[in-house]
Parts: sequence; structure tokens; C-alpha cells
Amino acid sequence: MLVTMSTGSIVVRRSLGRQLRAARNAAGKTPGDVNTAGIASKTKLNRMETGQGPYRVADVRALCWLYGLDEPTTNTLCEMALNTAAEGWWENYSDVLPSWFSMYVELETAATELLSWDPELVPGLLQLPDYVRALAESDPQLTSQQVERNVNMRMQRQSAVAARDTPLKIRAVLGAGVLARQVGGKEVMEQQRKAMVEAVTDGRAAVGVLPWDVGAHPAMQGAFAVLKFDSADHPDVVYLETRAGGRYVTKEEVVADYLRLFAVIEERSTPIEEYTP
Repeated sequence: MLVTMSTGSIVVRRSLGRQLRAARNAAGKTPGDVNTAGIASKTKLNRMETGQGPYRVADVRALCWLYGLDEPTTNTLCEMALNTAAEGWWENYSDVLPSWFSMYVELETAATELLSWDPELVPGLLQLPDYVRALAESDPQLTSQQVERNVNMRMQRQSAVAARDTPLKIRAVLGAGVLARQVGGKEVMEQQRKAMVEAVTDGRAAVGVLPWDVGAHPAMQGAFAVLKFDSADHPDVVYLETRAGGRYVTKEEVVADYLRLFAVIEERSTPIEEYTP
């Protein structure tokens, strides 16, 4: 399936990569054959086929030639390669946005549904400025300017999602500790809880809280997010994060397991508008 050029560049890259891999397999070519032809190393080809890029039109055209693709198909894939270079708003925040997280932000702007579990933090798309500021200020290495850049970046991220033609469906489950921890103080947390309840009332999100008395549950290993897409051409992604970086997983069995985990904790959670600490 060929995507339209109005689609977010991350979706274009993923579609282009999958089509290049399908074309290579159909032509009976191996990564070694591509390397021998002098078009791309095995590492570079893997990045191209997994939607990471970068994509040079000359490389895509050479691959199309090697795979024996016709001219119309070649032209379409080359046009897609041109569109992968589109810049996103997040590139203006490279000073405070880790490079490994920019891919998540880009995926977020293209996904149809976001499932989020976090035992410590309010989901980024639901955080108020004072909450973000308090989080940033907790890191003594950040300057006051960097703190405000973090706040501005988070608000821009929320605005970008809110401005989409098709709303992103957000389903979040929070650990009880998220509301118990006084990030920014009692008043900030009261406003943050109120904002999440309003998001539920407005239909922008579904938010549940996993009470302490639930006890042990299968998602105790840590936070995760699942980004879902409405096309089989763009597989769902599990995102796992540590301070050292983020991990993106698309293996069907792994995604299915995290969807199962989310279903379990979502069923055991209490809607935030009904939750009493």
C-alpha cells in the first residue's frame, strides 16, 4: 500500500521501508547482494527497511533498479524518499529533546491510539506547565533557561497532537503513586488531577488509576506505551524508556503481550473521576 504524501514523515518512512523490503524479497535478493552491488551496506539497508533512514533518492532508485521495479513504482518510491526529509517542530528543541525520544514524538503525531501505563508520571500529553516545570527543576543540572525550554517543548508537543485532523485516542492507566507524589506541591497536583478529569469529560482521554489495594499486577516491571496505527502497513509499536534511551519494539508477539498487560491493568483500574486516594 502506498501512503499519501500528506502523511507524517515517520509513517512515510515506515511504509517506504516495508515496501523496499518486500521488493527485495520478491526479487530474491539478500542484504549481501545489495552490499555487493555497492548500493548500501547491510547496516544501512537494515535502517532503510526498518523506517529509520536516512533515504537518498539515488539509493532508492538504485535499489529499485536492482529489484527490477517498473518506472511508475520507482518514481513513487523516490517521491516518498523526498518526503521523508520533512522537518518536524521537535527539531527546534534538539537542545532539550533527546534524539532517541524524537522518534517517539513523531510516532505520536501519526498514531491513531496511545495506550500508556506509568507508575510514576502523568502522561506527557496530559501534563500541565507547572507540573512539567517542577519535573525539570528537580534536575539540578538544568539551567532556568533549559527548564523553560522543556516546558515550551512539552506544550508544543501537546498542541501538535491537539491540532491533528483525526484526534489521537488516549487511554492511560496511572499508578496510585502518580497522584500521591507531590510534584510541584499540593496545589499543582490538585490542578493536574482536575485537568485529567476534564480531559476525560471532554472526551480527549480515558484515564484510570490502579489503586494500591490491587496489590501485585503483571505490569510491575515498569512504564510502557503502545502506539497503535490504523493500517496493517504500519505495525503497532511498544515504547520502553530508561534514562539511557528509548527502545522501540514492533515484533507482533511482543506487542500482543503488552496489549494483554494493558488490558489487565486497565480492567483493574478505577476511572480517575471516581478515584479516591
